[in-house]
Amino acid sequence: MSWLAIDASGTHAGLAVIGADGAVRHKVFAPLRPGLIETLPMLLEAAVRDGGITNIAVTIGPGSFTGLRTSIALAQGYAAAAGLPLWGIGVAEAYHVPFPQLHHPLWVAVRARRGRIFLLRDGAAEAFADEDLPLPSGLVALAGDAANDAASRLAARGAEVLLTNAKSIDPVWVAKAGMAQLAAGRAPAPAQPLYVDPPEAKLPAAGLRPAPV
Repeated sequence: MSWLAIDASGTHAGLAVIGADGAVRHKVFAPLRPGLIETLPMLLEAAVRDGGITNIAVTIGPGSFTGLRTSIALAQGYAAAAGLPLWGIGVAEAYHVPFPQLHHPLWVAVRARRGRIFLLRDGAAEAFADEDLPLPSGLVALAGDAANDAASRLAARGAEVLLTNAKSIDPVWVAKAGMAQLAAGRAPAPAQPLYVDPPEAKLPAAGLRPAPV
């Protein structure tokens, strides 16, 4: 039994295949842009060439709007074509995997855009301006690509923070999060994108072009 995992929620995309014993059989990373729509299917084709895939896990966010749409659509298409279960894994779930013995709350700080951070804590995802990050009531560990910024700002305001070395998601974590859910008897969570802010894309000022005739 092997798991295929795809993550494109951050600044790059990652894809991995791991066995039921946790052994990594395949892992590759690629730039998130440009060309992710063309690159990711080729990476998937190479990863599944040897067969044996029984489950698929994909990161559902929050994170890159384009990356999430691309990776989730690809995972959904492959799962449907192969008749395999598809597990939606939240970014916070993935970041918890490398810290099974962590004795403090883990906050995941993800850069939304300049001056704005997605903060994942206590099972919720919220967006804050950099200067408006909430203070924790006690010591918290920080992970994510905006963890350094969040840690420095919180520490400057007197908060106790523990900065981890987990700055981006390893797709192996995504697979292991799915495996843990399966072992716990949970049903697959829907692979639907989790957005905190609406997309920044806007309609052209002149409106959409008329449909072709």
